[in-house]
Amino acid sequence: MIGKLSGRIDFRGNDHILLDVRGVGYIVHVSERTLAGLPPVGQAVALYTELLVREDLLQLFGFPTMLEKEWHRLLMTVQGVGAKAAMAILSALGPEGAARAITLGDVRAVQAAQGIGPKIAQRVVLELKSKAPSLMAAGGALMAQAQGQDGDDVIEPITPGKVPQGSAPSDGQIRASAAADALSALLNLGYGQSDAASAVAQAAGSAPDANSSTLIRASLKALAPKA
Repeated sequence: MIGKLSGRIDFRGNDHILLDVRGVGYIVHVSERTLAGLPPVGQAVALYTELLVREDLLQLFGFPTMLEKEWHRLLMTVQGVGAKAAMAILSALGPEGAARAITLGDVRAVQAAQGIGPKIAQRVVLELKSKAPSLMAAGGALMAQAQGQDGDDVIEPITPGKVPQGSAPSDGQIRASAAADALSALLNLGYGQSDAASAVAQAAGSAPDANSSTLIRASLKALAPKA
């Protein structure tokens, strides 16, 4: 499995680039948003990649962050959403926009992606609404970008996790953890600290025993523009 490539851009197409990795050229399909953010031909870049294997086809899809790659994977778990359809949704919304639209049940936003009809858009929202908050909460750890450095491999720094010690967490600790996860998810989506904290506090006050997924959905609804 090819999970990451680092090299120089030899060619830029409408939906892909040709990446020269030490003399070997890889065609890497990318979203419109990713393509717009890439450097010009001849410059170094690194992308996280997903290899699609079919009986008569091998395709590489590239992503600037692990978060976008994981969203691509999640979108493809929906029946009828292939790699290109998932890329179309990410082109239209980006990972943050997809997270907001799915969590809030905004079918029209998903349908705005090229080639996504109303039935598929509704299926994406229904099937992923319960899964989106978990990925949103993990967004901070997945947002590190792959950046080229003279064509050399880029190694993402890893912060080792701590193994919990002692007794099981109390109910208060569990609630605090859920609120912290919800706040982290909102900050990862670009909301300001004050607005995000206020929305999470409001959601937690209305449902003290809510888990992080429930708090994220309620907070997003509180932050959504009022009609």
